[in-house]
Formats: sequence, C-alpha cells, structure tokens
Amino acid sequence: MSNGGGAPSSTTHLLDFLEEPIPGVGTYDDFHTIDWVREKCKDRERHRKINSKKKESAWEFTKSLYDAWSGWLVVTLTGLASGALAGLIDIAADWMNDLKEGVCLSAMWFNHEQCCWTSNETTFAERDKCPQWKSWAELILGQAEGPGSYIMNYFMYIYWALSFAFLAVCLVKVFAPYACGSGIPEIKTILSGFIIRGYLGKWTLMIKTITLVLAVASGLSLGKEGPLVHVACCCGNIFSYLFPKYSKNEAKKREVLSAASAAGVSVAFGAPIGGVLFSLEEVSYYFPLKTLWRSFFAALVAAFVLRSINPFGNSRLVLFLTWEYHTPWYLFELIPFILLGVFGGLWGAFFIRANIAWCRRRKSTRFGKYPVLEVILVAAITAVVAFPNPYTRQNTSELIKELFTDCGPLESSQLCQYRSQMNGSKAFSDNPNRPAGPGVYAAMWQLCLALIFKIIMTIFTFGLKVPSGLFIPSMAIGAIAGRIVGIAMEQLAYYHHDWFLFKEWCEVGADCITPGLYAMVGAAACLGGVTRMTVSLVVIVFELTGGLEYIVPLMAAVMTSKWVGDAFGREGIYEAHIRLNGYPFLDAKEEFTHTTLARDVMRPRHSDPPLAVLTQDDLTVEELQATINETSYNGFPVIVSKESQRLVGFALRRDITIAIENARRKQEGIMLNSRVYFTQHAPTLPADSPRPLKLRSILDMSPFTVTDHTPMEIVVDIFRKLGLRQCLVTHNGRLLGIITKKDILRHMAQMADQDPESIMFN
Repeated sequence: MSNGGGAPSSTTHLLDFLEEPIPGVGTYDDFHTIDWVREKCKDRERHRKINSKKKESAWEFTKSLYDAWSGWLVVTLTGLASGALAGLIDIAADWMNDLKEGVCLSAMWFNHEQCCWTSNETTFAERDKCPQWKSWAELILGQAEGPGSYIMNYFMYIYWALSFAFLAVCLVKVFAPYACGSGIPEIKTILSGFIIRGYLGKWTLMIKTITLVLAVASGLSLGKEGPLVHVACCCGNIFSYLFPKYSKNEAKKREVLSAASAAGVSVAFGAPIGGVLFSLEEVSYYFPLKTLWRSFFAALVAAFVLRSINPFGNSRLVLFLTWEYHTPWYLFELIPFILLGVFGGLWGAFFIRANIAWCRRRKSTRFGKYPVLEVILVAAITAVVAFPNPYTRQNTSELIKELFTDCGPLESSQLCQYRSQMNGSKAFSDNPNRPAGPGVYAAMWQLCLALIFKIIMTIFTFGLKVPSGLFIPSMAIGAIAGRIVGIAMEQLAYYHHDWFLFKEWCEVGADCITPGLYAMVGAAACLGGVTRMTVSLVVIVFELTGGLEYIVPLMAAVMTSKWVGDAFGREGIYEAHIRLNGYPFLDAKEEFTHTTLARDVMRPRHSDPPLAVLTQDDLTVEELQATINETSYNGFPVIVSKESQRLVGFALRRDITIAIENARRKQEGIMLNSRVYFTQHAPTLPADSPRPLKLRSILDMSPFTVTDHTPMEIVVDIFRKLGLRQCLVTHNGRLLGIITKKDILRHMAQMADQDPESIMFN
C-alpha cells in the first residue's frame, strides 16, 4: 500500500493553502459524503494557527480560550434546548391525549390526572373520576353512563384521533417533509459523513416538535422517544452554526451531533448514561474520547432541565419510571426470562421483514403517492379497534407504566384484582403468591388482544409520513408478553407450590414471582430484537427501574433476543431502513468475508471508457471545463502526463468549478485558452499566451492509494476506519483506476446477491 505515489511525505499539509483561501472550496454539495481525512487536517491546521498566535496579544489569547471552550458551550446549549423541548412535548402530548376523552372544566390546560389532583370527591377505586373532569358524552348529552354516552365518547375519540393525525401529516407534507419517521436511520447516515441539507434545519425542528405531539396524541402505534433524538440533533446542528469551529468543519459538527443524540435519549428515557452508550453503540461513526465526555455532559444538562420542568408532576423524567422493585429473582426464573428473549428475537426478525416489505411496497406502488390518505386510514383503523379495549385506548406510555408496576395495597388496576388470601383473621401464610381473581383473567384476555393489535398496527405505522418512534411500541409489545408470562408463572407458583422448582427457591409466605419484572424483561427483549442494541439497552432499562439486582435477567434476555434475531438477519430495523433508502452507509458491524481484490472492484472496468484524468500542466480552461461538463464524476485524479500516468494528486469537481469562477471574477486575463497548472511553478509559455491559472491550492497532494492486488477486505476496513470518499488504485506507481464508497456498496450488494443499483440513494 502506498500513500500517493510521487506525492510529498505525509508530514506535509494535506492542502497547499493560499494566503487567501478561495471561498466555497472545501464545502460539499447536498447528498455527498464528506472527506473525514481532509476535514481533520483542516481542523489541525486551524488549531495550530490559533496556538501559534495566542501569545501575541491578550485578544488572541482570549480567542484561543473561546475556541477551547466552544465545544462545551455548544453541548450545553444543545442540552438546555433538548431538555426544554422534551418537557414541552411531554406536557402537550399528555394534555392532547386526554383531550380525546374529555376536558377539565376548572382549568382547560390540565390533563385528566392534574384535573383531579385537587378534588376531594375522588375514591380509592375510581381515583380518576372527579366532578371537574367531564367526558364528551357528559358535555354533549348530559349523561355519563349508558349506550348513548359510550357511542358519543367512541365517536369523539375517533374524531380527535383523525383530526390530530390529519393535521400532523399535512404539516409534515407542506412545511417539512424531513420531519417524518423516527429520524435515527438518517442521523446514523449523517454521522457517518453523508450530507442531507435541511434534515437538521430549523423548519424540520419546528415542524417535528409540533407534529410529534399531534402524532402521539392521535393514538397511532408509535412513540416519541426516537424522534426526540432527531429533535436534539436539530438543536445541536443549529447551535453549531454559532461557532466557526463547528460550522466550517463537517467532521467537527458531527462530534456535536453525537453529543446531541446522547441528550435526546437522556430526555426520552431519563437515562443519561444510557444515552451516552446509545450514541456510542448505535448511532455514532466517529466517537473520540473528548466526544464521550461532551456527550455525557450534554445528557446530564438535558436530564437536569427536564427534571426542573417536571412534566409529569411526580419528580420523574419518564412516565413509566418504576423504582419499587426490591424483591429478589430466583435462578429458575432465568428459563422464562430466556424464553422472553427468544420471543423478542422472533418478534424483531418478523417485524423487520414485514415492515421493510410494506415500506418497499409503499415506495413501488401508487399507494405511496397518497401519504395523507394512508395516515388517515391507519389512524381510523387504530382508533376504531383501540377504543373498546382499555389497554389499547390508553396512552402507550401509561400502558407500559401499568404493566411495569408491581401490585401493592395502593393499586386499583384490573391487573391487581387478586382474590383475598384471608381466611377469617388468618392468612394462607404457607402459600407464597396469590390466586388470580376474575379481574386478572379478564385483563389477561384483553392483554392478549392488545398484543395482537399492537403487533399488526406497529408494522403498518412505522414509516408513515408523520414523526414515529419505534422504542415505545416495541417496549409495549414486550411488556404485554412479559406481564402475561409473569402472571402465568405466578399462578403456577401458587397452585403448584409443592413442585421441586418452587419448593426449592420460593420462601414461605413471601411473593416469589414479580409479574412486573417479567414485563420489564420482555420490554427490553423486544426492543433489543428490533434494534439489536445490547449494552445501551440494558443500561437504559436499568436507569428506568433503578434495580441493580435485575441486570442479569435483563442481560440474559437482551443477548438471547439479539442471538435469535441475528439468526434470521444481522441488521436491525435502522440498518434495514438505511439500505431500503439507499443511503451510502458502510456498517461497521457488517463483516466482509469475500476474497476479491481492488482491481476487481475499481473503475474503469474492461468495458468502460478510460478513466477521466487531468494532467498537471498542459490543460486549458476550456478543456478542463469540457471534461467537467462531459462527465458526472465528483473528482479527478491529476497525473504528470498521459504517457507516464504517474499520480500527482486528486482534485474535486466542486472545488475546480468554484476556483475557475473565483479566478474569472478576481483575476484579469483568465480566458478560455489560459493554461491550467497544478504544479508549484508555472510552465514555460509563449510570450503572447494569456495569463495561466494556478489551481495547486485545491489539489489534495496525498490522496489515499492502494495497489491493484490489495484484498478488498483491507480496502473496506480502510474506508470504514478513515471515512474515505474515494481511493486510487495504482500498479508499480502508475494510476490504474479509482474505488469510491458507492463502488464498495455496489460490490457488497452484488456479493450478497442483491441488485447493486438498488442501494444507490434516490
């Protein structure tokens, strides 16, 4: 492997900068990949310049301090904005979700729970009923009970659900098409170095914040946690423009976006450490140690702001935060925990295949041309089917909270309606658990129906043209399955307490099985099966519950779900959507096991026209422009001459165009027949020839090169680890061809028996 045959040593600067850099050179077009090596070199050059000047005056020293602290300042602002927006979204979504069922007459801005806080007329069994809160049937018909009131409430529920969904999809379609979806596949792609202009802009932020509230309130099977990562990254992107260190360097900007994604998960789950690990494990492409510290700080600030806002009025960051688990788990319970992991893996594999098949069908048929109609249709089906079942009617976060909560003396949920264990004045102290009452059995049937409903609707909802997260629906599916398994185990332990397993492990007179714990493990398993997250997921769930003793069950379930899911396909839902959209993303988790060489992948192939190259000193401006106009390549290798084919460097198409336009504006005598040269000194020209144009400043003097016999396994690793856009192929110092990131993606698709053109972004 060589590093630019005939080029200077690596100690020289990447670019031969002019005293006055050409404006626009070094920037990127939309839907192009950044050059990480070039961006890092630019940043080092900038840093050297600041350090060399800081001793010249107090002003230069102050500028150096500002530069050093700007990173911490931008992540602080990002954390503050993310926490504030998350609090606003939580409060608004909670209020609008309850608006579907009724309204608080004493204070319109109160949701159902807040409305009844000050009431003295609530009962223990019906603590959510108070005179201040009126259902729509009471307001319109004047009656709270009966078939007429049920139908009226049913109708109003559907009306509000459709109104919210319609408003959300219209706002997205008209003002910010990038505000749809979860945003995590695109953020992963952007963090890998791809440019999608407007995706993290102010319009996207504003519309995503508004429509996320509407989408969640519409009752669709989606969550706000994934889109909160997109919202936080929008904040990070906007604030990075306040600091030249980040606004003028795409690689540095991505460090801020990594920290922003950590802040997004921090406010989504109230899990700052889980947020940092999520950024590291799931979304970030380049994650140096400095970014780790800043991500931690951004997550801390965001969580602190959300805690100060206190959106749920219970001093907790998340609605389904549960800290009341203190009962131990027993070794035999690992069997149902692992079975829940198997269920999570199977659900994940099934969901990915079904959802991708539906999204592909949406893209390839006329149905995809009517996004508003599709959202209205899915919202209508969801509302009609969800209302009769109390577990699908309620907010998904509230459902998860109810499933996670252990049954205690203060719980009035149907899931906690066990038969009394008292016989006269004496309890059945030799039986560890409690027999289920009619309420529990009814709840089991309703949960089974809710499970089927959630599985089907989530497949069709994820990918709609509204903000839609996948974390909460996946956790809800796992929590329902886990609670069902937990109650089944609890009843087994009650009716068969003399079995060897229960007799050996369960203490007499104590609760042996905790159904809420099974819900928690099931939620983690299903989310792991869909996203293939491991470490960050366990830490997020651990931070949600505060139960250190449950880390082993969580780890067992999450790892099992990953292994089972990987058996059907190694990519998670976000990687699958990246591939579906054709983003140029080289997944670090994907192994390249083929034995091809660089010459098998490079262009030009045998049937292709020769490689488009520029010579270092014998082209005219007219010939150079003709080469640019006749080709669509993003850059051109510069060689000594057509005969020698010895490599000098690499020049980008955009930089050449900008440099020529700039020269015509600022330099007199530049004509179509002016000689263009990339060398240090101008070539010898006749006396009557027009002024030559020097373009050495835009030339990359050390393009990365490999020989034609380099194994593609090594080439792929180089592209992944250095973030290259292209790599030149040489043989004995002579230029043979070029390999771009898209060539590698095409080759990998071909090797996997996929259509190589299907992975290109459109």
